[in-house]
Amino acid sequence: MSRGSLWAGLRAKPAWALRQACQEGWTAQRVRTDLLAGVVVGIVALPLSMALGIATGVGPQAGLYASIIAGFVSALTGGSRVQVSGPTAAFLGILVPVVAQHGVVGLVVATFLAGFLLVGLGAVGLGRAISLVPFPVTAGLTAGVGATIALLQLQDFFGLHIEQLPIETLPRMLVVVQHLHTWSWLDAALGCLALAILLGLPKLVRSIPPALVAVSAASLAGVWATRVWPTARLDTIASACGTPAAPHGIAARLPSFHVPWAELERGLDFATLQALFPSAVAIALLGAMISLLSAVVSDGLSGRRHDPDAELMGQGLGNIAASLFGGFASTGAVARTTANVRAGAATPLAAAAHAVFLALLVVTMAPLLGLLPLSALAAVLMVVAWHMINVSHLVRIVRTAPRADAAVLLACIVLTVAFNMITAVLVGIALAGILFIRRMSDLTDIAVHDTHPDQALHLPAGTVVYRVSGPLFFGAAQRAMQEFERVNTTTRHVIVDLQAVPAIDATGLVNLAGAVTALEGRGMRVSLAGLQAKPRADIERALLTWSVRPQLYASVQAALDTSATPSGHTREDEARRQT
Repeated sequence: MSRGSLWAGLRAKPAWALRQACQEGWTAQRVRTDLLAGVVVGIVALPLSMALGIATGVGPQAGLYASIIAGFVSALTGGSRVQVSGPTAAFLGILVPVVAQHGVVGLVVATFLAGFLLVGLGAVGLGRAISLVPFPVTAGLTAGVGATIALLQLQDFFGLHIEQLPIETLPRMLVVVQHLHTWSWLDAALGCLALAILLGLPKLVRSIPPALVAVSAASLAGVWATRVWPTARLDTIASACGTPAAPHGIAARLPSFHVPWAELERGLDFATLQALFPSAVAIALLGAMISLLSAVVSDGLSGRRHDPDAELMGQGLGNIAASLFGGFASTGAVARTTANVRAGAATPLAAAAHAVFLALLVVTMAPLLGLLPLSALAAVLMVVAWHMINVSHLVRIVRTAPRADAAVLLACIVLTVAFNMITAVLVGIALAGILFIRRMSDLTDIAVHDTHPDQALHLPAGTVVYRVSGPLFFGAAQRAMQEFERVNTTTRHVIVDLQAVPAIDATGLVNLAGAVTALEGRGMRVSLAGLQAKPRADIERALLTWSVRPQLYASVQAALDTSATPSGHTREDEARRQT
């Protein structure tokens, strides 16, 4: 892409959804509905934001700040009218290792870099390219992340006291099992209470956010239980995250601007960028996939359409802003977006209002938020993980999909849980690519004819026609060209009919040249017939380097026509060329 087109994309894409809404005009009813939808989504996002901040290892305040800043900026600069952004559970598999290796500051800097990568992806028009990731990879990745999230919550759900946990999931699980004897009956009881409400309330009432009811009920039960049993141990946000400056675990203040890399000893030097860049790439790519998936879901619910490139740029700007105000990686959130649509949202004003409402809750309700039990927040994330795994959907895919696709899906799940998300993505895409090449190579076929394949006319003695069908690329070229080794020694003229070949790559050209050279070396005349425009141009350019130069004809009939000129064209073609 040229510099001019890149600049044009940077100018045209941001705030696409907001500009579309402004063109339609605003009414008092629309504004009122969007503001109410923002309040509903803010209630849904409150426990999720705190739970994800705690699970990531940066604390509930950072989770709330990420939802406030990224949610506000992405809503006003993105490409979806009803998309709601914030921290999501899918990021945990990437963010937890980053915090363990580089600390909170490293995570914020990685978020800053990922934001610029997302803006770049949108500016060069790669929003639609993200959809090319094979479904078995995305489904397996989602299920694997869900399983990882559920496993990561066991410590808080049972109130286990563990001083240090490994980064990897499987070693972490081994440590959790070894410390099961440190469990707290009160934490486990409140976690089970929250889990029961989360699973049961939606079956009775759909209009009330179950996460809000679950954490509220668990908090009230926790306050009552600690008064009845003063010696009972209960882990809350205040007890786990409280500091002298913020004894409730959450400070009653709005996020303030600060440069994240100013806290690094050496600043943002090349070594720091080199260490954090792989994590930034992983955050950007995963965030792009999740955002666009959520945007597609929102289109189906709202009947609207989104601009994928503008949405990526909006998510990138949101992450940049979040990192400058104490937040961390955010993306489009399916659960919050779905709640937004169901509440009647029609413009980006609703998502922006949700961020403002969260900011008001932080300022006014910090002491009450500190009473939330960690086990209840862990239960919220467990339910999110269960929906991500979607066992019935996975079973249906494994039963009905081709075995190779099912194998890719299961491999992505296992690799995500056993190793990490980056490994799963790389291996999954590689396996899917190999599978695609194999399927495409099966489409390429070669058949031998001793009569004219189109007109059923007998060919002259010593003449055979080889008809090649399908793309002649590196996955199929060698297998197809091996058929020429079976040419009878009595054959004098071999016509290669390439009419059904839509494309040919470098490997196909090399293998075709080798086959032609071998046949010419056996004293046979070789003609290439029926070439389409693009393959013909590629072959004519390659002929300049071939040791032998077969004649090119417009059709098989032209190759059989004795009036063909030595240049390989019919007399009509030769006259047209001279003219």
